[in-house]
Amino acid sequence: MAQKEAPAKLRVRVVSTLDEIDAAQWDACAGQQDPFLSHAFLSALEQSGSATAEAGWLPQHLVVDDDAGCIAVAPLYLKGHSLGEYVFDFAWADAYQRVGKSYYPKLQCCVPFTPVAGRRLLVRPDGDAARLQTVLIAAMGELARNHELSSFHISFSSQKQWAQAGELGLLQRTGVQYRWRNLGYGSFDEFLAALVSRKRRAIKKERRCATHNGVRLRVLRGDDIKPTHWDTLFDFYLATTDRKWSRAYLTRAFFHRIGASMGERIALVVALKDDQLVAGALNLVGEDALFGRYWGCRPDQRRQKLHFETCYYQAIELAIELGLSRVEAGAQGEHKIQRGYLPEPTYSAHWIADPLFRDTIASFLMRERTAVAREIAMLTEHSPFRTDRSTAPDYMGASMR
Repeated sequence: MAQKEAPAKLRVRVVSTLDEIDAAQWDACAGQQDPFLSHAFLSALEQSGSATAEAGWLPQHLVVDDDAGCIAVAPLYLKGHSLGEYVFDFAWADAYQRVGKSYYPKLQCCVPFTPVAGRRLLVRPDGDAARLQTVLIAAMGELARNHELSSFHISFSSQKQWAQAGELGLLQRTGVQYRWRNLGYGSFDEFLAALVSRKRRAIKKERRCATHNGVRLRVLRGDDIKPTHWDTLFDFYLATTDRKWSRAYLTRAFFHRIGASMGERIALVVALKDDQLVAGALNLVGEDALFGRYWGCRPDQRRQKLHFETCYYQAIELAIELGLSRVEAGAQGEHKIQRGYLPEPTYSAHWIADPLFRDTIASFLMRERTAVAREIAMLTEHSPFRTDRSTAPDYMGASMR
């Protein structure tokens, strides 16, 4: 009888910058589905000064090697705050402080400033996914214990990896995001035909309003995106964060770096008036999804419905044109529902060192998961889609499977 081959010996190491690992090796683990996991995107965050130790994001990326080289990786950061994560644990930090304990620093496995769901434990296709994902989670736990950290967190995980994390004893959390799903539409008009007439009329009116004063929309890809476009988009980004009293996490250099290294995976929607850029929205193109990220406009254009046009409707048109299955438009926003973006759950997993706090947080998360499921069900009732089965997507069923 043939002997069973012994598993390859694995070695785990921590790298303090993406530059310490070959881009091709990282991308072989990350794959092509999610552009935010690419070496180019994560490296741009570091090299531009956006995600660095000085900004409270100390890279501690995990790399697993076997005898043939790198076989699994995970983007990981030692953090001294909870900013830029979008899975909010500020109340947990406050509770720690109230009893004289330190919640920070903590470990965060995520893509900084990017609330996009997907794999976080990245395994090369020829690797044993279940085994290597377990190794990565165990390595996070060992790092946390060795450095006496309060916790480690895996944010916006895929549902499959979230389930595995739960089996390994991590606490499970859910949230809500709004996504548009492509049901094989051949055009934007076919999408509109799937909506109830009142919502269809409202969208048509918004689109007319966005362009009634001579505004033209274009989608720029690759070399068509010039440095001047990035400078203007960055100015819009700053204006948006200032107006919303939020923090500008990204630097001007970040936009230029992704433009230089990821141009083929970027779709920049621009609004032009008299050949001047008056609004823009940045999208990244994945294998099967369009990811809407940052947007902004000139102050005199804020009442022109350009936000809905550049961020939502142009994204839908582009996804249909490219044959993509969905559009992910970022965090928050019940206003997206009436525009065809319906609620779906997001997933995160958490390891808490202190037993008392772990039990307390576990109890809270159990109640929260129930509340989130009810919220999604309630929000889905406000779907703008017609109720006949030929046109109404089964968002709730698809999202909870």
